[in-house]
Amino acid sequence: MSKRTRTIVAVALLIAFLAWLIFSFLPSGGTESSRGGTKRSNNAVSYEPKFQDEGDLYFLDANNDTISRIDIELAETDEEINYGMMFRKSMDEHTGMLFIRNVERPQSFWMKNTYVSLDIIFINSQNEVVSIQKNAEPLNERSLPSEGPALLVLEVKGGYSDKYGIGKGTRIAYTRN
Repeated sequence: MSKRTRTIVAVALLIAFLAWLIFSFLPSGGTESSRGGTKRSNNAVSYEPKFQDEGDLYFLDANNDTISRIDIELAETDEEINYGMMFRKSMDEHTGMLFIRNVERPQSFWMKNTYVSLDIIFINSQNEVVSIQKNAEPLNERSLPSEGPALLVLEVKGGYSDKYGIGKGTRIAYTRN
């Protein structure tokens, strides 16, 4: 290989490396999640996802009387679970997102890219509240774990559980539309 060819190859490799370096640090819509697993980047989204009413959830007292009812959006696929409530800038008090997990185990969420304070309610396979992370701070990346195994996780507007007396041991029932 001639000196000229080696120089051209070296310059081409250098340009390719610099392009890779530049593009690897540019925002890209990436993949960092507030729910573990796949992760989404810090990029702002130019729209606010719309609430989709996919069912009803009831909080029940010890006599199975309804304490309160909310409309729920369901998060069942990996993509829905990973995206969750991210980029929503408002939330009606009587709506929530119910995450349906495949395995009952300790769960942990975070508030990355989540602009609304949430109560994160962890629910076991007997439909009983295991624990609540109340008034979770928006945009915080600190882990917010359950206090025990949970199969379902419900996110409602911050302060909801205190306002309606929802606590450890409260039962839930939900239906799909």
